Amino acid sequence: MKVAIIGIGTVGSAVATAVKNTGLVHEIVLFDRDAVRARAAAEDLGHAASFGFDVNISPANNYRAIRGSDIVIIAAGANQKPGETRTDLLQHNADVIRDIVPRVMANVDPKRVVLILVTNPLDVMVMLAQKLSGLPPARVIGTGTMLDTARLRTILARGLSVSPQSIHSYVLGEHGDSSVVDWSSITVGGLTIDDFCRQLKIPLTAAIRNSIEEHVRNAAYEIIRGRGATWDGIGAAVADLLKCIINDEHRILTVSIAAGTGAHVLAMSLPRIVGANGVIATLNPKMSAAESAALKKSGKIIQKNFSHLG
Repeated sequence: MKVAIIGIGTVGSAVATAVKNTGLVHEIVLFDRDAVRARAAAEDLGHAASFGFDVNISPANNYRAIRGSDIVIIAAGANQKPGETRTDLLQHNADVIRDIVPRVMANVDPKRVVLILVTNPLDVMVMLAQKLSGLPPARVIGTGTMLDTARLRTILARGLSVSPQSIHSYVLGEHGDSSVVDWSSITVGGLTIDDFCRQLKIPLTAAIRNSIEEHVRNAAYEIIRGRGATWDGIGAAVADLLKCIINDEHRILTVSIAAGTGAHVLAMSLPRIVGANGVIATLNPKMSAAESAALKKSGKIIQKNFSHLG
């Protein structure tokens, strides 16, 4: 399994480390326009071979080096700065994707390659990358709300004093400020979250729910204020998605792919079954009327942002 990572900044480097540590790839190409940075990153990560998996890691600033890649991860683009939203990055990162995707496609096998998008604003970049690549939507996958969902599970686990692995919950819609917590489908140990809280006499008022939702949506901003960027969480999310594809796990992940036709194409996160060929199926989870309305609003925001691309 050969994986290429495009863009070896803070996020790309974290993704590279997480991918290497899966032990599932035999070759990683670290591509960056800055050849010195690519070479330094490859050297640094390569030195870790003695402590884990021995992977062939090579630097590149020429797209020919990615030939033969089974999966290409695009992590290039500007990161959020303190005070910025993901949509503030829209035009700059759209130009980055427009430059990268055709060059990638000229050097990979379109019949089998899977593209994974990390660049923000994520859902818009997925739509753009799928259009530019001409690949089936199922093989142009954004990490979507995988990280948002992980944050929700962690926050709930702390409040309920259970393992995050005992909680099944989803954040849907935009990977951004309009994301939707699907309270209606949350289960804890097979119980609805309301039943679980009732049995253990744990309060879960509307105010508490709102506070949890704000915590999930603002987590990235808090991390950016504290350390300048987020990278560990998204690195882990990419590695988890990669494992799901490589092992053909058919696991359900809240990833983002472009769905629909013509003017009605939209990329946003829903629970999706993921395997070796990318997304296999999309599920429609149980939602309240208010949650469904919020999801539609989130979709309209994504479509509006996509329409603003020059």
